[in-house]
Amino acid sequence: MDLKEISKQAEEVIEELLDITNLKPGSLFVLGGSTSEILGKKVGTAGSLDVAKAVVDPILEALHKRGLYLAVQGCEHINRALLVEEEAQDKYGLEEVNVIPHEHAGGSIQTYAYQQFKNPVMVENVKGLGHAGLDIGLVLIGMHLRPVVVPVRLSRNKIGEATIVAARTRPKMVGGERARYKKL
Repeated sequence: MDLKEISKQAEEVIEELLDITNLKPGSLFVLGGSTSEILGKKVGTAGSLDVAKAVVDPILEALHKRGLYLAVQGCEHINRALLVEEEAQDKYGLEEVNVIPHEHAGGSIQTYAYQQFKNPVMVENVKGLGHAGLDIGLVLIGMHLRPVVVPVRLSRNKIGEATIVAARTRPKMVGGERARYKKL
């Protein structure tokens, strides 16, 4: 698998998703992914820090440019705990847990991101506060997003061999048949 092509695909996907979602600075973006799936293998069987770098670097760069926080979901071996910057932990009141991700417990994407963060903190969950997210390889990030999740259709539906699902959230619409709503 060509790492430059994977990186290009990740960059295209994140840029398109962020253009569509138009998140406010300080919003929380959730990323979950499997480098094994990107390589066309079964999840958890072919972790790769090189593939993780190809995916995480363009995503981090795009999020930083827009002033967004990244929360990276770990694998089931650490109960899907998330990696965030300490600043995001403070802002969102997230509870820290004691675990350091590595390739076989956390996954390659979370492990690589942990090494790139300035002040990495692991949290048990993000309390369903994610404003948008990207799921690379169908690793199920929905539990970390706000209650009304809206799928986002992108022009690309794969990174490498991994199917991707993108989502944003919107406020709940309350009221009845006479209620009026802002266009979202």
